Amino acid sequence: MQTLKASPEGLDRIKKAREEKGWAIDDKRSRWLREASKILEPEKNWEEIDQFAVSIGTWKRFLKGEAVKPHYFRAFCQVLGLNWEEVVAGTPTQPNRKKTSTTPRKDWGEAPDVPYFVGRTKELDQLQQWIIKERCRLVALLGMGGIGKTALSVKLVQQIQGEFEYIIWRSLRNAPPFPEIVTDTIKFLSNQQETDLPETANGKVSRLIHYLRSSRCLLIFDNADTIFRSGECAGNYREGYEEYGELFRQIGETPHQSCLLLTSREKPKEVAFFEGRQEGRQIKSLKLEGLEKPNVQELFQSRGTFSGSDSEWNELMTLYAGNPLALNVVAATIQEYFGSNLAEFFKLGAAVFGDIRHLADEQYSRLSDLEKEIMYWLATNREPVCLLELRDDIIPPIAPAQLIDALESLARRSLIEKASLLDKPASSFTQQPVVMEYMTNRLINLVFEEIVTEKMALFNRHALIKAQTKDYVRETQIVLILKPVLDKLLDKFGNQNTLKLHLKQILATLREQFPHKLGYAGGNILNILCQSNIDLSGEDFSELKVWQAYLDGVHLHDVNFRNSNLDKSVFSEIFDSILSVAISSDGTLLATGDTDNKIHVWRVADEQLLFTCERHANWVRAVAFSPDGKILASGSTDQTVRLWDASNGKCLKTLQGHTNWIWSLSFSSDSQILASGSDDKTVRLWNVSTGERLQTLPEHSHWVRSVAFGSDSSTLVSASVDQIVRLWDIRTGECLEHWQERNHVVRSIACRLDENKLVIGTDDYKVILLDIHTGEHLKTFEGHTNRVWSVAFSPQGNMLASGSADHTVKLWDIHTGRCLNTLKEEGYRVRSLAFTPDGKILATGSDDQSVSLWSVPEGKRLKSLQGYTQRVWSVAFSPDGQTLVSGSDDQKLRLWDVNTGECLQTLSGHKGRVRSVAFSPDGDTIASASNDQKIKLWDVSTGKCRLTLSGHKDWVSSLAFSQDGTKLVSASDDKTVRLWDVSTGQYLKTIGEHGDWVWSVAVSPDGSILANTSENKTVWLWDINTGECLHTLQGHTNKVRTVAFSHQGNIADLTSVQYSLTSPPTPLLQGEGSKKFSPPYLQGKGAGGLGFSDVLHATENHYILASGSDDQTVRLWDVCTGECLQILQGHTNQIRSVAFSPNGQIVASGSDDQTVKLWNVCDGKCLQMLHGHTKSVWSVHWSPNGHTLASGSEDETIKIWDVTTAECLRTLRAKKPYEGMNITGVTGLTEAQKATLKALGALEEGECLSLA
Repeated sequence: MQTLKASPEGLDRIKKAREEKGWAIDDKRSRWLREASKILEPEKNWEEIDQFAVSIGTWKRFLKGEAVKPHYFRAFCQVLGLNWEEVVAGTPTQPNRKKTSTTPRKDWGEAPDVPYFVGRTKELDQLQQWIIKERCRLVALLGMGGIGKTALSVKLVQQIQGEFEYIIWRSLRNAPPFPEIVTDTIKFLSNQQETDLPETANGKVSRLIHYLRSSRCLLIFDNADTIFRSGECAGNYREGYEEYGELFRQIGETPHQSCLLLTSREKPKEVAFFEGRQEGRQIKSLKLEGLEKPNVQELFQSRGTFSGSDSEWNELMTLYAGNPLALNVVAATIQEYFGSNLAEFFKLGAAVFGDIRHLADEQYSRLSDLEKEIMYWLATNREPVCLLELRDDIIPPIAPAQLIDALESLARRSLIEKASLLDKPASSFTQQPVVMEYMTNRLINLVFEEIVTEKMALFNRHALIKAQTKDYVRETQIVLILKPVLDKLLDKFGNQNTLKLHLKQILATLREQFPHKLGYAGGNILNILCQSNIDLSGEDFSELKVWQAYLDGVHLHDVNFRNSNLDKSVFSEIFDSILSVAISSDGTLLATGDTDNKIHVWRVADEQLLFTCERHANWVRAVAFSPDGKILASGSTDQTVRLWDASNGKCLKTLQGHTNWIWSLSFSSDSQILASGSDDKTVRLWNVSTGERLQTLPEHSHWVRSVAFGSDSSTLVSASVDQIVRLWDIRTGECLEHWQERNHVVRSIACRLDENKLVIGTDDYKVILLDIHTGEHLKTFEGHTNRVWSVAFSPQGNMLASGSADHTVKLWDIHTGRCLNTLKEEGYRVRSLAFTPDGKILATGSDDQSVSLWSVPEGKRLKSLQGYTQRVWSVAFSPDGQTLVSGSDDQKLRLWDVNTGECLQTLSGHKGRVRSVAFSPDGDTIASASNDQKIKLWDVSTGKCRLTLSGHKDWVSSLAFSQDGTKLVSASDDKTVRLWDVSTGQYLKTIGEHGDWVWSVAVSPDGSILANTSENKTVWLWDINTGECLHTLQGHTNKVRTVAFSHQGNIADLTSVQYSLTSPPTPLLQGEGSKKFSPPYLQGKGAGGLGFSDVLHATENHYILASGSDDQTVRLWDVCTGECLQILQGHTNQIRSVAFSPNGQIVASGSDDQTVKLWNVCDGKCLQMLHGHTKSVWSVHWSPNGHTLASGSEDETIKIWDVTTAECLRTLRAKKPYEGMNITGVTGLTEAQKATLKALGALEEGECLSLA
């Protein structure tokens, strides 16, 4: 077995490095072993583990210079900050180099094809010397635009790729943000295993350095000049891109075995600082000069035969300084206009160009108007586009033949090139980066001048951004085109208001002079206004062409679009959490089922909503297209299956018979039979044509969560929570095979019967490939960190996709088991996924109201559709009872005046739905918890976020202040309960151990006891100070969603008294199933003046706890003994929230049955039922005086109730994003899109806004 040990000189360096660290050899905190373990097994949380990946004995042998295993040796050196190669005894082989013929893992990204390459022999030799022999860590390849940096780097990598284990190429041409590029790189180097990265830039850089140390990697960042400021000294970073500098510095300074190759027109200041210094000996730069004369002639001759004297070739060299791009452009010009004769070219007086920009100006002046239009559109599109897309962009419309002629002409001029990316069609076109930059700058300057002078030409013919393009392209267009235009305009006009008035004048001119003229000016102006965050309320965009306006998430209150054309514009969508997705067999349609009981059908090509199906009475958990594409099936929590016409959304049939929720649907390959799996423990088979039930397959003993047909239409697979997978003959109803997946609760299945393969996704985070007949495990795919909710085979059968509650989609090589890519849905749990028939696009649906389309080859998100709703998750009164705070789906908190119903303030900052809100006891601070895994503390007086508490790794579902307001407790789906210091935001400790998602927390009035609930039907009580579990409260028969302590301090027991809302209490015996108790109490005026008797404490630290469950009951518990005192029954659906009245005598509960109930704590009787909400009630909270109760609902309203009369005093509702927007006579939208706008508040003249 190979081992490594330190040389004598190495031991001296180890000792010095250890002393500089300041840690003892036998460090009491075990930091040497802990830090080494983080390197050896980075996927584990070593802060909470005491059994390390390496022993103390190995550490001491290493210090003595004794032999240890290579991975331990390298890890200890890394902890010490040493390059292991400079410490090891002898001459080690190159680290981690594969001596086999294994090909390095490569991701070429956007690297161009270089079919023809001339010269650069010396440069290639020098670069190989630095990178291979001298093992330089950072190399910058510098030179002016068009000099050939990219082509040279491609050629270099092709020659030296065998020296590396990993090669990743990334273009910075579109200035990707630092987190995006470093995260993408780490994912690749970790084989898609590491996706939960540190939030800080330094943390991400540290993780990247870890992989650069552990493997021999070559990173290429092309076109790095885009991250530098223009108009300043070279090497200064653009605002927001400074973190790249820290990355370059650490890669250059820190010992590792890899190399980063940069290409840039500017030298990064980190390279300039270290180059030539002793500490920078592994940082180099090479400036490219022009090609030599023989190479220039070779370049020309590659296009054909050129004639010219030696002096004419020399003059050509002098004029264009050997710049390959300039020479290519000139060669095309000489060939086309001068008969390939250099003498004729010079005879007519060729201009002398100082640099490539002057050459580009000259070339641009030669272009026809159509060629110029094409050049602007190629620069705007940022990536290769096809003929059809170009033709659709250009106005007025042109004939295809004209477009083809113009493109051929531009290609001959060497100004455009055909795309060489594998996933692009051969007829796609783009520009070299330097040409694209030139055209982009020209576009920005001309548009600016036209806006200032109000002379609309290019501004009306050309869109600054494309609303319907891929998400990452649009974001780049905003950064590189729209924002620079806006910045120049603000510099010119001085402030937003002056700019707004000027743009409104342009709109008026357009409306008056060109009411029906095709153009992008209206959309461009709207995009500029949106980018500047100007309030658009009441603005007039009527009678205009408003094309390519990106209005998703923009508030357009009372904006007038009367008779406007809104073609190609994008608005907010309205849908809830996505539970299921399906793609039609021809790949043209995408269907989604959601928690708003609806099915939406979209066109995949442009993500346009075609229609919405709205007949289900509860959540739509399954959707499926028939293979012939004619039928769309949906299965719902309402226990029905519906069949819809896939062309128009008309409901064809309702299939009834299931007696519980329906989770899964599958069509037979001939589209004649539909299978459905249900929580009623059965699989049912239906005749699609008649709706008749053909068979019921009843042998499962628990909920059936997934069904799938094989390709032969005669075999069906079903999987159940009973952990049994069954294979059925659907002709006879016979179970052919079954096996039990012990210890694996199966969430989803997919099968390929033609290959006898089945894949399952499980609750214990695994994806397992099985033999369909025997159940034998063929391969297990591990890497997810939470439940796997959806799995699918690619149509070609060589790849698997899995979607998980860990917010990721993973793509797996089915043959090797290797994770090919990890697609991260930030904050979104992936519920469902589906491939297009060609396997190139993957659709995913997530809990947080998003649908995404991903490019499978690139691993990039192409498009994300975000549903917009304002469902109210949590409400809380301020201590003085005058203000109410709410948290909603739209990621916002709102402060409301309780007396007037006015929204006083909107607090923005979260990036996920706000699940829980709470006032501090002094009323000065609001805490909010969100699906973005963050907790925020807000200053009530200013509305500013004071602190952001980070540390949870999943949704934060609940929080509670301690009674003194100094501590905050939070519960999360990461299975932890955390305690925080409110003044500093410091994480103090984790309380208890939880094996499942934690949904609710509450703190006892004296701050000594913590209660929490989770999925497993149990309530836990903990000593906050010691972390000791005091009680485990069991009795609920389903998930426990909510818990609350009685507010009255130190209540011991309640006498058996009967309370009413209008009369004094009278004693009574309690109902069956509850504990009888009768300590003393005092008669007095009830809290809130309701005629209650106050119940005071008899024994210290003796409270009542309420818990609400999916079993439709509220239970009251004696906190001291853990006994159940009462079971409150009457709700007809799961219970979402419970709250005690201030005097502890009434419990309020909010339920999915759309009601709020008020319960007598003593006898368990329902005192009042509050009706008015039209959807689930998710939160209830009492006012401090007990007079009123607030309830927040899925119906997007908050209601304030008089608890005595059960009257709704006031309904609070946030304005919808398009409230009052006039869409009378608009064109360019489908009827489904208009319906969506109206649901979000838009109106046609004569209509009234629906407040439903």
